[in-house]
Amino acid sequence: MVALWKDRLYLTIVYLILIGLVVSVIFPLLYVVSVSLTPYSEVLRHGGFLVVPRDITFAAYKAFLKDDMVPYAYGVTVFITVVGTFVNLVLTSLMAYPLTKKYLPGRNIFLLLIVFTTLFGAGMIPVYLIVKATGLLNSVWSMIIPSAIGSFNLLVMKSFFESLPESLDEAARIDGAGETGILVRIVLPLSMPIMATIGLFYAVGHWNEFFSALIYISDRKLHPLQVMLQGILNRGRTSELNVEETLPTISLQMAAVVLTALPIIVVYPFIQKHFTKGVLLGSVKG
Repeated sequence: MVALWKDRLYLTIVYLILIGLVVSVIFPLLYVVSVSLTPYSEVLRHGGFLVVPRDITFAAYKAFLKDDMVPYAYGVTVFITVVGTFVNLVLTSLMAYPLTKKYLPGRNIFLLLIVFTTLFGAGMIPVYLIVKATGLLNSVWSMIIPSAIGSFNLLVMKSFFESLPESLDEAARIDGAGETGILVRIVLPLSMPIMATIGLFYAVGHWNEFFSALIYISDRKLHPLQVMLQGILNRGRTSELNVEETLPTISLQMAAVVLTALPIIVVYPFIQKHFTKGVLLGSVKG
């Protein structure tokens, strides 16, 4: 009886903690969505604390989407997310696969240098000078090329490649396949979980691109969504959105947050299964 009571108490505490964590995650999302959909007078009537909207209005969303710079911002963000993620996956896999081969000359030195970059960075100024010298300033490629290969993602993908059975590699060699053929026909098709996982890491990073755009991009038409959102959140100038001054800034802010985060929220459930599997398999060598 005592053991059963302790188990029930333990489960109760665990469930309470989990419920608290869920509430802490869901509540801010509900608040943002509710404020963006509720007339500002209704928000003030509830003292600024509103979770479930009663009167719904889409004025803030319409105002945000009417801005002339929104299509440019969305276009830039979609481009760097799709093209950037493709470039990331191609280059990361092309570098991770050779590092799984113990006979690769200088393999340990390369791995040491990769791990070193996870501990120490070159700094903002050297990277800026390299981007400037290569002519990438005021180009969308300045938000893709400098971060083409992530050290952490590279090591995770390498660990996953090493977990694949060596017998497949040997059988392919007997059939006359070369290194490129083994990678394209055998390794990559079996690596969809880790590709989905690493691809999500890269895609989220590109979708939330902000710091690189501030440093390398001065043309407003090349600013991604997050830079535009920063202007709304910090400056709160409704005139930038070509809307009436009576529209509250907080409504525009919340609508902008929802519209910039919505695509990632919609895509994630479709790759959640591959994401979880890839994290587990990629983190531990089998």
